[in-house]
Amino acid sequence: MIARLLEKQLLNKFGKGKTLVLIGPRQVGKTTLIKKCLGTEDFLFLDGDDPDVRSLLEDAGLSKLKAIIGKQKKVFIDEAQRIKNVGLTSKIIHDQMADVQLILSGSSALDISNATQEPLTGRKFEYLLFPLNWAEFENHFGYIEASAQLEERMIFGMYPDVVNNRSEAREVLMQLSSSYLYKDILSLTGIKKPEILEKLLKALALQLGNEVSYNELSSLLEIDKITVAKYIDLLEKAYIIFRLNSFSRNQRNEIKHNRKIYFFDNGIRNSIINNFNNLETRSDKGVLWENFLISERIKFQHYYQHYTRNYFWRTVQKHEIDFVEDSNGLLTAYEFKWKKRSKDKIPNSFLEAYSASGKIIDTDNFREFVMPGEGA
Repeated sequence: MIARLLEKQLLNKFGKGKTLVLIGPRQVGKTTLIKKCLGTEDFLFLDGDDPDVRSLLEDAGLSKLKAIIGKQKKVFIDEAQRIKNVGLTSKIIHDQMADVQLILSGSSALDISNATQEPLTGRKFEYLLFPLNWAEFENHFGYIEASAQLEERMIFGMYPDVVNNRSEAREVLMQLSSSYLYKDILSLTGIKKPEILEKLLKALALQLGNEVSYNELSSLLEIDKITVAKYIDLLEKAYIIFRLNSFSRNQRNEIKHNRKIYFFDNGIRNSIINNFNNLETRSDKGVLWENFLISERIKFQHYYQHYTRNYFWRTVQKHEIDFVEDSNGLLTAYEFKWKKRSKDKIPNSFLEAYSASGKIIDTDNFREFVMPGEGA
């Protein structure tokens, strides 16, 4: 098993008097991680994907919960978002059964966070697990093997099952990117036309690295702009995509209201457009590198608690910066190049206007951008 960075944080919270909540997309290893943390200890496992478990826990009162839990001191409810009123159920366990360590996992923020937000206010530690990040990957395989797989990771991504089954990576990804990946969106929101969701994902995958217009998507998909925005919000809450907004401090020539949309995993993006061609034959190599680096940086920020706001920057004169971090008002600009050339520079107009620092990130120095203690 590939060791996960969150393991130590989770273990440190056991027995601290609060419910542990672990969220993230399906198949990133939440169940495996929690079971590893629990180790050989005896615990009660309840699977929210099981209809019998859902029926058992739905609106259960204290006496019924005591009967279900019995003498167990650790209770793990997996895919908790599938259980009606799981937040209130969790609150009862937390408040009335103080000697029980409750752990919840959920495959999206669609319901697990919302359902537990008010009932468990002040009663939970919540963590987000992504697909593997580069530090976890390199720590497991070593510097040489990890470096040798860089191009493969840009094509097939970082899902644990993909990394551990390289010869079957394409098949694993095609199954993942089917409706299973956004199963919760369909089951929890009552969307009646999943084909619209699939068309939207494909349109976003093909526009990777470009600014996205909701009006254009509305016209392409023949749905209204409000529905486009709603679907994109749902895909974000399922941790399939994320947005970068444009950075502007009211300079007249800056693009102020546009956004770019990236995927949390390159492999998912490539499976949506069914393109697993080698890197050297692809016209989208640059945007795959950009998506890989930004998604890895987001994981880095999250796991190591770097609290920043992230943007891209562009002017009407088409000066552009791929990625801008705002950390307590200190700005850092990053440009991404597969192979750095001497003429590659961060636009001086940005650096001077905002007293910002800047750096070109390429294959020679990308580790300092995505790993701790490497100069980032």
